[in-house]
Amino acid sequence: MKIKSNGIDIEVEDSGAAPHADGSPRPVVLLIMGLGMQLIAWPPELVMALVGAGYRVVRFDNRDAGLSTRMEALGSPNLVWEGLKHRMGWRIRPPYSITDMAADTVGVMDALQIACAHVVGLSMGGMIAQRVALQAPARVLSLTSIMSSSGARGLPEAQPAVLRAMLSRPADKSMQAAIEHTVKLFKAIGSPGFPMNEAELRARVATAAERSLYPKGIARQMLAVVADTSRAQALARITAPTLVVHGRTDPLVPFACGEDTARRIPGARLEGIEGMGHDLPPGVVERLVPMLVGHFRGVESDRATRQ
Repeated sequence: MKIKSNGIDIEVEDSGAAPHADGSPRPVVLLIMGLGMQLIAWPPELVMALVGAGYRVVRFDNRDAGLSTRMEALGSPNLVWEGLKHRMGWRIRPPYSITDMAADTVGVMDALQIACAHVVGLSMGGMIAQRVALQAPARVLSLTSIMSSSGARGLPEAQPAVLRAMLSRPADKSMQAAIEHTVKLFKAIGSPGFPMNEAELRARVATAAERSLYPKGIARQMLAVVADTSRAQALARITAPTLVVHGRTDPLVPFACGEDTARRIPGARLEGIEGMGHDLPPGVVERLVPMLVGHFRGVESDRATRQ
């Protein structure tokens, strides 16, 4: 369904919204996806496991992704030039910011009348989740940052092969070329300890491409990520109970980035997953779900005790 948030249209999927048998509302888990990815990129087994654990799970397409508003009027950034400016330490002016995307997220909560939620972000979504915890602390029951970063300068960068795969372009503008290009990228960033079945990977990529294919949006989102240079220093102000989950073999956002994020957020707990890269194959989901549910329930128990 479409809702209005922060002045734009956001596509939302709301699972498990019905109250418990006793009429009490389910606690909400708000899932924020990463760069260029759509709400359908959250594995169904993860969503259903959270619903089965008693949670209402809300997913949405970020601006410039999926079925949400495409910010076409903002133009196409020159990523080569902007990347050079970033390396030189010059100021980057993105078409919109991670802070704007955090405001979109809070707007989703407003539209669905969600007072507060367990906020979970993956990769760029983790950065957005961090900004939500900074901008609207009263709305965040807990924060979980998965395979993400503080954005601090000096952290390790992606492996060269991954960078080449990210910056390369499809052979042509056909749907099939886009699918082949994305499959190649996912293989480059995937979890070596949990290799995904190639047929399943191709099916997921094809489904996503058929639903929405919008490279210009990815470029604008990428610039928002690179330009968010002040977040690292701000993380010390986060008060939400925080879990940081990171793959120990992540070739895109190295494990040191997760360590840095956890170090900067007061009281944050870091969980490293051996063999996990920068994706959510079934084996990773099996390990991730108990971490999430344990984190949520621990926070809820602490709140109930204080009340």
